[in-house]
Amino acid sequence: MNIANLWNRRQPQFLRWAVIAGVLVGSGGLAYALPQPYLIYVLALPFLAAGALILLRWPPLGLLFLIAAGLLLKVYVPAVGLSAALLAALAGLWLVDMVARRRQITLAASPTIVPLLLFTAVAILAFIVGQFPWYPLLPAPMDAQLAGLGILILSFAAFLLAAHQIRSLRWLKAMTYLFIGIGAVLTLGGFFPGWQWRVQRLFHYSVIGGSLFWTWLTAMTLSQALFNRKLDWRWRLVMVISVAGIFYMRLYQGRSWSSGWIPAFVALAVIVWAGAPRIALPVTAVTGLGLLAFYDKLYRTLILVGDNQYSALTRLEAWRIIAEIVKVSPILGLGPSNYRFYTPLYSILGWHVQFSSHNNYVDIVAQTGLLGLICFLWFLWAVGRLGWRLRAKTPVGSFQRAYVIGCLGGLAGTIVAGMLGDWVLPFVYNIGIEGLRASTLAWLFLGGLVALERVDLQSD
Repeated sequence: MNIANLWNRRQPQFLRWAVIAGVLVGSGGLAYALPQPYLIYVLALPFLAAGALILLRWPPLGLLFLIAAGLLLKVYVPAVGLSAALLAALAGLWLVDMVARRRQITLAASPTIVPLLLFTAVAILAFIVGQFPWYPLLPAPMDAQLAGLGILILSFAAFLLAAHQIRSLRWLKAMTYLFIGIGAVLTLGGFFPGWQWRVQRLFHYSVIGGSLFWTWLTAMTLSQALFNRKLDWRWRLVMVISVAGIFYMRLYQGRSWSSGWIPAFVALAVIVWAGAPRIALPVTAVTGLGLLAFYDKLYRTLILVGDNQYSALTRLEAWRIIAEIVKVSPILGLGPSNYRFYTPLYSILGWHVQFSSHNNYVDIVAQTGLLGLICFLWFLWAVGRLGWRLRAKTPVGSFQRAYVIGCLGGLAGTIVAGMLGDWVLPFVYNIGIEGLRASTLAWLFLGGLVALERVDLQSD
């Protein structure tokens, strides 16, 4: 009998109480036997068990909790981080459900899934290859290598979870509106003097400093505001104001942080072209003339403000050096996290130090080689094609149409964000594993495209 059947109404009543009593007694015994630092984790076991049973019954609740917890909960999970721990737990429950209850592992027949599965295989092979003594320096510690591999696999798992566990528009709407609503608290609070820093304290620092949080908040909020005609006009107006708040905070107050507004701006442009192509050309022309009029100011913002000029110089030099390092294993790379420990072999602007690439595409080649990059680009192409195809199938003015357009904009912004930093697949020694709090959003919403393809596109 599997876990889910224990709670089936056809089972004897006493069996349910026996399970509860067993968990409580076992937890109490472990709490007594283990050292004090582990007490809090043991006492949490009954709640975790109850949560697991609930998620086996309603799996999409786990995705909603993943979003809310990643954005708001300032809980530190030793070694792995909160979002990584939640993703691992949700993926584990999904596998248990397929193996124990359904007795088969099935994946959606979507062209987006094949490159992710191949990428996973390539990453594991790269991890094995990473143990070879390529250079006379030690590679990254084993925990860092496992963390680097885990970031890749858990990111893909987020996509697969959303693709397979969202089976109705109700859950897709819940995931979208939950994210938009939480984000609106931050963006609307910024309009009130003295409140911005108070509101920001509600969010984890990795979220506020995560490029993909701002990119996807812009994309999903704006697309629903512009193209979901079934929403009340007052809610749509609030969403438009929320998007204005995003650009006020990122483009006006924090314009020196290019990753904070350039990907979001790209997402906005793609949303306009994908959703309203008739007005896109004049809007783009007016915007282009405006950019030309403020060319000098824009140049100073992108190049001269803050440390952007120095950052651009060092990144180009870093990419050249990493390309030299990877020549010893161009097909599978040097393994997760390892390349950073080989960088001191080369001088970067006169210094022999460890450094990161600050670029997802360079990171992918350095860690998983050209095979990894091919799989990643293949995935981006496949998910882009899926979104473009769904755009033509979804009803005009519906939530579904707005969702697809938002994902197309978010995908474009994500591609650009990957050039500006390791925002899509966080690097252990730069953004770090806590960066999954923001990057997971992209994988979840893109996975929602596969889910949308599997449900009734016409129902709303």
